[in-house]
Amino acid sequence: MKAYQRLPEGYTEHFQMNLQKDRKTALRINVGGAIAMVLLLVAGHFIVPISFFFSMEPIGLYFLRLGILIAGYILYMVLHELTHACVMKAVGGGKVHFGFTGMYAFAGSREDYFDKIAYRAIALAPLIVWGIVFGILARYVPGEWFWVVWFWQAGNISGAAGDIYVTIRLWREPASILVKDTGVDMTVYDREQRE
Repeated sequence: MKAYQRLPEGYTEHFQMNLQKDRKTALRINVGGAIAMVLLLVAGHFIVPISFFFSMEPIGLYFLRLGILIAGYILYMVLHELTHACVMKAVGGGKVHFGFTGMYAFAGSREDYFDKIAYRAIALAPLIVWGIVFGILARYVPGEWFWVVWFWQAGNISGAAGDIYVTIRLWREPASILVKDTGVDMTVYDREQRE
């Protein structure tokens, strides 16, 4: 796993992806994420009935759970992007910048080119790390708090739909590719083909 601060000699642009401009792909990703969310919420109901979350007794505890659910999810979105950034740094990346497009929050790098393995780790780290954390929490919290954590888990998995899409899209690409992900768009480079 490695990051390069400049494009190595002999590499040229292979293709670009920009989910802000490619609305058809963005729609498919968002629909896939919504389906994942629904499936996870249905599955959660078989673990702990959702009526536990909506229990109004005592009423103060309901509003406390609701407040923690909302605040926790906002915090999670920040932690999701920080997780991407930590892995970028761990594989040798330089400065990471953050933003929000109105549709997506992002962490990206304008200077770095990540090899295929490093980029997979960057893309999937939040899904894996927070999936494990929320899975453990969901297992051990009291029943009336299960749904707070399960909503976070469902948001984690469905919110990673773009990361999963990119990972799948790059799966069959050669091991030699390098990925530059600014957060808004991504350019994939590969070695020039010599004839």
